[in-house]
Amino acid sequence: MTDHSVIDRDTVLSEEQVTEFLRRHPDYFVKNPGLLADLRLPHESGGAISLVERQVSVLRERNMDMRHRLSKLLDNARDNDKLFEKTKRLMLALLEAQDLGDLVDALLYSFDHEFKIHFTCLLLYGNPDRIPATAARVVSIAEARARIGRVLKANRAMCGSLGLAERQFLFGTDAGAVGSTALVPLIHGNAFGLLAIGNRDPKYYRSSMGTLFLSYIGEVLNRMLPRHLSRR
Repeated sequence: MTDHSVIDRDTVLSEEQVTEFLRRHPDYFVKNPGLLADLRLPHESGGAISLVERQVSVLRERNMDMRHRLSKLLDNARDNDKLFEKTKRLMLALLEAQDLGDLVDALLYSFDHEFKIHFTCLLLYGNPDRIPATAARVVSIAEARARIGRVLKANRAMCGSLGLAERQFLFGTDAGAVGSTALVPLIHGNAFGLLAIGNRDPKYYRSSMGTLFLSYIGEVLNRMLPRHLSRR
């Protein structure tokens, strides 16, 4: 771009050229301080403020925005630390389980008291006579496919809303209070169960919501539950 010292006085510069010039010469107003007093910018209140005042205002707004962002990052970090601690306690409780009942009780207690999950359903596929009685519900895979086949076809963790019939199958009498759900299939070679959690807020578990935590819990259960299911 042509240097300002050789620009003809009659030359009309475009806004883009002026903008580019000032970007290349950020010290221009330092070398020409008298111009600052002549510059006025419209203010939201309807009056006018100097360029320096406007710059101070912009910097103050940017500073506030950065502080808000930093505060949000710190809040997220604290939330992640709490989530890690809760997850660690759950993992230790699952590892200490002596049988299927201990494992299911540890999972449900953690979800209820630690993670404050509103509704939890743990389905196990099989014959009730061959699987130890616990707080988990035992149904045949055929029944599960007939009642929640659409969910099972996903074969992965998912979030969103379910139909009333699907919610009734999973959460029973609580179905009407469940606004949104998150589910993860339990698979060890073949599907052997399903873990579903629900929230009263219809927007809490959204289809776009990350399922990293639930998938992680599912992976742990995939490795721990089968060894207890075979004991009878």
